[in-house]
Amino acid sequence: MYGEADHVFMSRALALAARALNDASPNPRVGCVIVRDGRVLGEGWTQAPGSNHAEIEALLDARRNGHDVRGATAYISLEPCSHFGRTPPCATALIEARIGRVIAAIEDPNPQVAGGGLEMLREAGIDVRCGLLAQEATEMNIGFFSRMQRGRPWVRLKIAASLDGKTALENGVSKWITSEAARRDGHAWRARACAVLTGIGTVQADNPQLNVRLVEATRQPLRVLVDSRLEVDAAARIFDSEGAVLVATAAGDSARMLSVRARGADVVALPGERGKVDLTALMRELARRQINEVLVEAGFKLNGSLVKAGVVDELLVYLAPLLIGEAQGMLHLPALSDLAQAQRLTFREVSAVGEDVRIRARLV
Repeated sequence: MYGEADHVFMSRALALAARALNDASPNPRVGCVIVRDGRVLGEGWTQAPGSNHAEIEALLDARRNGHDVRGATAYISLEPCSHFGRTPPCATALIEARIGRVIAAIEDPNPQVAGGGLEMLREAGIDVRCGLLAQEATEMNIGFFSRMQRGRPWVRLKIAASLDGKTALENGVSKWITSEAARRDGHAWRARACAVLTGIGTVQADNPQLNVRLVEATRQPLRVLVDSRLEVDAAARIFDSEGAVLVATAAGDSARMLSVRARGADVVALPGERGKVDLTALMRELARRQINEVLVEAGFKLNGSLVKAGVVDELLVYLAPLLIGEAQGMLHLPALSDLAQAQRLTFREVSAVGEDVRIRARLV
């Protein structure tokens, strides 16, 4: 059904989509390549929300280059939208441009689209195919698919640890276990995330900014603080940086809540069991706020609570060539009586980052 050239051009569309990795949210990252007789006429990728989608950018690029796209093939890493959002439907633009064929990697999981864009193209007489490099296209927008299909973001738990699995000394000191290269790489993962989440223990111990500083960023992710008793100091640095802050608490209205809101933060009460924040409800709330990917940078207690709540999808672990001994571990999980009860993972990637090793593993 697909030839070698089709794979080449769809791979190019996915490479273009990667250029929108940090900027497209909450929209999906999409790339588009318009081709005739093996020659690229125009290329484009998703711009910031409210600006052009990939298909429009590719059509404009072809026009700037003086190319006539009538009868050409458009390779698109996600089904063209068929509804009015911040911008008009891309399917309509392709029809009006008289594109002859559309090859999409995968259908859009958004219920407002969900095959409607492809059907609109077919009804206009365009040759439509779908399914080329679908797995790669899903990975490109794994958070968007998660939000649309499961009603919650994709949650990635970041941990920096010694080779014996320790994240901080017994006295709480953790700066710096991993190298500068690993810290910079961690900021790249912050830059692509829609939200960075931490707990009150980390804020009280480290007073982090939780913003993107070590790599270039055109936007700052939402900073999310899990603070069950609303103990955060209104002078904490988490409130200082550009960008929004959301504080999730189990506490009711109080003078502290007013002081936190006075710092510009949004406070949401999501009470769960034993006076803790309902972490499942928090993920639903983040999805409601159009958050696709969450990067967790928290302590071992909240890490463990998130895993126990079943809301973690992936671990992003940086291991430093150090042995620390008795100290804080990666996650606080209950003791098991049988190895069959252990949480299983699958390794997705193991790579060197500076003098450290980065492991990506997904929960099964």
